[in-house]
Amino acid sequence: MPGPIVCMDAQVQCVHGGQAQSTQPNPRVLLGGTPAVVATAPFVIAGCPLPTNAGGPCLTAQVVTTSLRVTSMGLPLVLQDSQGVCAPTGAPLLMIAVQPRVVGM
Repeated sequence: MPGPIVCMDAQVQCVHGGQAQSTQPNPRVLLGGTPAVVATAPFVIAGCPLPTNAGGPCLTAQVVTTSLRVTSMGLPLVLQDSQGVCAPTGAPLLMIAVQPRVVGM
């Protein structure tokens, strides 16, 4: 499905509320002056409140569904409806707030 492309200043979280940030911005695509996020780079998660006795906290995440038709430098981009999996918990990664102007498919 088409959806807005995620950029570095997007609000991305694990389901427990930890803040996620991509480790590799894409220098070739800028959205409002902010680099887009490629799907091959992992996200690092800070502030996940899930206790260790419950399997947490979430430390990293990897996007598993990406754009199908839009790429940059041969790499797929992350869309708002992309799905990611956090490690070591297996919890989903949520794209909460993204830029609304550029849509990919």
